Amino acid sequence: MLMSIDFLAIGDIVTEPFIRLHEASVHCNINNASCEICMRWGDKIPYEYEVPVYAVGNSANAAVSAARLGLNTALRAYIGNDLEGTRCLETLVDEGVSTDLMVTEDGKKTNHHFVLWYETERTILVKHEEFSYTVPEVSDAPKWVYLSSLAANSEPYHQRLIEWLQQFPDTKIAFQPGTFQMKLGVEALKGIYERTDLFVVNKEESERILKLEPTDDRHLLLDELQKLGPKNVVITDDRKGAYAKSAEGKYYLVPLYPDSKPPLERTGAGDAFASSVTAALALGKPLEEALLWGPINSMSVVQEVGAQKGLLSREKLEEHLQNAPAEYRLHAL
Repeated sequence: MLMSIDFLAIGDIVTEPFIRLHEASVHCNINNASCEICMRWGDKIPYEYEVPVYAVGNSANAAVSAARLGLNTALRAYIGNDLEGTRCLETLVDEGVSTDLMVTEDGKKTNHHFVLWYETERTILVKHEEFSYTVPEVSDAPKWVYLSSLAANSEPYHQRLIEWLQQFPDTKIAFQPGTFQMKLGVEALKGIYERTDLFVVNKEESERILKLEPTDDRHLLLDELQKLGPKNVVITDDRKGAYAKSAEGKYYLVPLYPDSKPPLERTGAGDAFASSVTAALALGKPLEEALLWGPINSMSVVQEVGAQKGLLSREKLEEHLQNAPAEYRLHAL
């Protein structure tokens, strides 16, 4: 069993081949709030190329991010006894993420998604295998637990995780809910929300969780999310940056970090942001500084294919922070 875990990520791991499209189009409603990718019906559509990517998914991405930033990192996720599972394990080992808490389940297939990549955006076709989730066995309390996307059958697992965490009262929790966790609803995951130290979602997800119509009232979104239990709340808002409310009730606006070159594709930007803020907190940084780590790693990730290739080392991230333009700072919200 592992000892002295700084950052324990819990969530599903997947393989994601990126399929680069060029014969497609995007159609949006009048205010661009909802867009759809379109391709010819009943036809053979050529694609440019495919890039296989292993050991990804919200929590796996976060684990790799934290490991590159210098934390002792482990991942609790499930794979099938297949070639893709083996490649996921090999990728994690290469990234310095401990696989001691990984579980290989016979009779199951490693999660396999398809990423349709068009221009700088992507649409992901997802299918989560239903694994027999159990809580990890650790000898010492992890410093941070990072919880994110799990399959639709994971509600009982969340209840066991709540009970499991009771033995580690000093462990901090970062929660970046995935699609099925949001579908479970706040009440089903009440114990997770109330135990969370850092909660990170995007604007559309915040409105979905709170069952609100689209709104530009940032204070409302932050206040209502914090009422659910999380101490510190962060909402990312695409090219508008992010906004946050601290446990002390302070509101912040976090700008984007200036891109050194145009984005190639945007997969993993949210994971890079959330995991970098969490990693900075785990390294002892105050929230105000941690919030400035997130956009730097997001900027770097979108310049590469996939959610992990562009993740920075701590040295490189701090170099970007040191060389940031004067306007890259927190603003009062």
